[in-house]
Amino acid sequence: MFLSFFKSKKWAKWAYGGIILISLSLILQTYINIQFNNWYKNFYDILQNVKEHDIQDFWAGIRLFLYLAMPYIMLRVFISFFSSHWIFRWREAMTFSYLSYWRKVEKDIEGSSQRMQEDTYRFAKIMEDLGVDILDSIMTLIAFIPILWGLSAKVNLPYIKDIPGSLVWIALIISVGGLIISWFVGIKLPGLEYNNQKVEAAFRKELVLAEDNKISYAHPATIVELFTGLKFNYSRLFLHYGYFNMWLYSYHQISIIIPYLIMGGGLFTGLITLGVLVQVKNAFAQVRSSFGVFISNWKTITELRSIHKRLKEFEHNIGYKKMDWE
Repeated sequence: MFLSFFKSKKWAKWAYGGIILISLSLILQTYINIQFNNWYKNFYDILQNVKEHDIQDFWAGIRLFLYLAMPYIMLRVFISFFSSHWIFRWREAMTFSYLSYWRKVEKDIEGSSQRMQEDTYRFAKIMEDLGVDILDSIMTLIAFIPILWGLSAKVNLPYIKDIPGSLVWIALIISVGGLIISWFVGIKLPGLEYNNQKVEAAFRKELVLAEDNKISYAHPATIVELFTGLKFNYSRLFLHYGYFNMWLYSYHQISIIIPYLIMGGGLFTGLITLGVLVQVKNAFAQVRSSFGVFISNWKTITELRSIHKRLKEFEHNIGYKKMDWE
């Protein structure tokens, strides 16, 4: 899964050059996010103190937003466009690497076509999405932790106000706690996803074989039996995703209100302005979501674990050990 792309001289420029280019783009994106965070404070302070400003200040704030938003949009489009091409090269490297081994195997291997066509694509696609999110989260943490640490000095709640960097620690505790709970709540999901692909593969294979031989395959009784297994597995999957989603949506909604609970009182006592409150809310959301990147992508990670298990099983079946990467 990794050697065919990252240890191949053929693909080295794409593999490592792509990572560098995506990383530099994410650094620039993070810089713009910092400017957005500063904009929130200044703009909302103008709205709170309209008597101290004129309409020109308002329009100047709008223009600054547009100056930030347009390059941000173009940058996001570029990252999405380039990373899609980058990940397709990874899929190509995996596919032809597997193919060279698979052609030498004389025995029939269940699900070979699905592993080389569908699973390689889904693995590469998930690695693209998840990898970009993780890189973005790391850079966001580097940029926003100092900002949120400084804003923690404006916290006025008893006990919490005496803790240096209290907002950072709260964001970390919420994220780590949420990750631990998510692990236990969704502990059965990877196995169910793996089983789901097995029954899907069996059902698909029967239909594919029937395309050339409807007499021997796809008998009504066989289709009913296979689809019943499919229906049973999906029912279990939907049930477990149901209570996992209940936890996940509750976690996200609670996370939204926490910075208001911590900082809202200071707005009424005059300790902070509306701009500071919005700035704290944005910085807290950036840090909390970056700490919680694995929670936000839990379903994606579950699918990735399932695909990784199937591809490792396929590599074992075709005797995939190592190649001459020269």
